[in-house]
Amino acid sequence: MRILFLTHAFNGLTQRLFSELTARGHRVGIEFDIADAVAEEAVALFRPDLIVAPYLRRAIPESIWRRYTCLIVHPGIVGDRGPSALDRAIQDGEREWGVTVLQAEAEMDAGPVWASETFAMRAAKKSSLYRVEVTEAATRAVLRAVERFAAGGYAPVAADHADPAVRGRSRPLLRQEERRIDWARDTTATVLAKIDAGDGFPGVADTLFDTPCHLFDACPEAALHGASFGARAGALLARRETALLRATVDGAVWIGHVKRAGGIKLPATLACPEAAALPEIPLAGWWAEGRPTWQDIRYEEHAGSGADGADGSGCAAVGFLHFDFYNGAMSTRQCERLLAAYRWACARPTQVLVLMGGADYWSNGIHLNTIEAADGDDSPADESWANINAIDDLAEAIITTGTQLTVAALQGNCGAGGCFLARAADYVWARDGVLLNPHYKNMGNLYGSEYWTYLLPPRVGAEGARAIMQNRLPMTAAGGVAQGFLDACLAADPQAFRVDVARRAAELAAASDLDARLQAKRAKRAADEAAKPLAAYRAEELAQMRRNFYGFDPSYHVARYHFVHKSPHSWTPRHLAVHRDLGWSVPE
Repeated sequence: MRILFLTHAFNGLTQRLFSELTARGHRVGIEFDIADAVAEEAVALFRPDLIVAPYLRRAIPESIWRRYTCLIVHPGIVGDRGPSALDRAIQDGEREWGVTVLQAEAEMDAGPVWASETFAMRAAKKSSLYRVEVTEAATRAVLRAVERFAAGGYAPVAADHADPAVRGRSRPLLRQEERRIDWARDTTATVLAKIDAGDGFPGVADTLFDTPCHLFDACPEAALHGASFGARAGALLARRETALLRATVDGAVWIGHVKRAGGIKLPATLACPEAAALPEIPLAGWWAEGRPTWQDIRYEEHAGSGADGADGSGCAAVGFLHFDFYNGAMSTRQCERLLAAYRWACARPTQVLVLMGGADYWSNGIHLNTIEAADGDDSPADESWANINAIDDLAEAIITTGTQLTVAALQGNCGAGGCFLARAADYVWARDGVLLNPHYKNMGNLYGSEYWTYLLPPRVGAEGARAIMQNRLPMTAAGGVAQGFLDACLAADPQAFRVDVARRAAELAAASDLDARLQAKRAKRAADEAAKPLAAYRAEELAQMRRNFYGFDPSYHVARYHFVHKSPHSWTPRHLAVHRDLGWSVPE
């Protein structure tokens, strides 16, 4: 079928549905929801059999839904209506939630239901729930709805609110008055729920250092609290790297990101330079803390037979290095810290080192927001240069590791330079459902670095490398294996994936030919270095990147500005809107 997506943006859910439907043989066109007239024109050009709206912020025009079946993906249980479905589910403490695929009608979210799915809620940020549970449930529901539509004869039924089994109801937009934190009364659990419910967008309106702002990215703290500092609830207590610790009535929470009025979302201490006056309370080393606290880089070991790696005795077989960076963005400082942690981990008595990334993202490469915020002596171009060199240093360390086998385990999505940072490892295993965007062109035609010119061609061939770098569409985990970019596509369930990764890594560590593999790895690296030094690949890539950062073409800086400031789309990129290609002809 020809399926047209009307969507606010090509976000993760839209990319996943695009990939799944395309893999099933459907022709999918995409049009950003800019204006009624633009959507009507797209429909006239594409002449779809079906319209799907994975992510909309306003109603589909009546001129469209009266003529075409339009399926709306709503992140709520059957019967739920309103623009803050997931926000309210989190803030209200729902234990089970869902996704409903319903048909567009005059009343928003009130049309007949084509399919629905439910999932267990977990204590997590809204953005995390959306990327994992909502995306998986929406994918299952949309695929079922599309199958029903294609087969014909299915009659969708509107939710019956008189049925006790239909728990959903119409609820209005969750406004800031309801999100507001009363620091003198709200418990830690309530504070976390409110910030989690607003994570991603719109955040929770508050004040820091007497300045209006929005709070994001909260994390519980188990050991420290206001009484430890002789402070009242609501007071700022301390900082750790980029996070701020704030007292609650019964404990404390970490605030990871802040958006000040008129500014952009940034790591909290960068958004609030006044935080430099707060005491720094670092953690002692890289070992994973055994309590809830803010720790963006942590290390753990799974010991081999008779080993106990945590206290330094024996010989632990597998090390796991986690780096859970917000939205997968890696600033210069984060790359430098991760490099230090990586080198420390390589000195541990392990045979295999697994790079776990974060639960939501493995890595999306350089940190565009901190680059955009660069000021003083450093321009955004200077910070871009520092950031790309820092991530290249990390990639080089992974490539040249000769003492362990390395594995990149992709629990979450991966983009741009993050894809090639992962490919620097000996093995890359991805969770089924993860999406990769191993290209740079969407960010102002960046050339890219992270040694991609060394890493990619041997895996997929010269033609395959060119195709991947020119293609601006997502790659599924299964597709990545088929193309040779990935080594394995593992379980879709996050917990099952982690168990599978641990098992496979332990098998690698215990393999009888481990020493031979390590010897072969070192020999190959030496041969590659003799043929063309890594430094030469890096110099060639960075020469191109220097032009991107400092050259006459401002495309990268313009694209970064619009990305960071969330500028509204004025048109749909042509690689998505296939119906707007010059060679497109209206299907008969």
